[in-house]
Amino acid sequence: MGGRDKLARLSLLSREAEDPPFAEPWQAQAFAVVVELIESGRLTQEEWSQRLSAELRAAEGRGEYDTGERYYVHWLAALERLTVDREITAWNELAEEREATRMHDHHRRDEQLKSP
Repeated sequence: MGGRDKLARLSLLSREAEDPPFAEPWQAQAFAVVVELIESGRLTQEEWSQRLSAELRAAEGRGEYDTGERYYVHWLAALERLTVDREITAWNELAEEREATRMHDHHRRDEQLKSP
């Protein structure tokens, strides 16, 4: 299966021209990381689907029913858990990156928004 086929199956993104699939640059980045991990063979589509589904079910169990507004928050949580479980990264590395992003987000956000 080609990369475009895999990409098309990753999530149910809006196909409406006036409806952008990502509300924030970080959402596109998280999406791109998953695509790269699948295309590089570091994880499978099935692993990703199972992990994201488990994350969405866990959120529902906590009373966090997804209306679409928090979909990529759950996506990111699933990505973090999966990359730690697969030893692609470690929790402390994620925490350091999260802190660096928090401290410098206004600079990164400005640069991200300038990108085409």
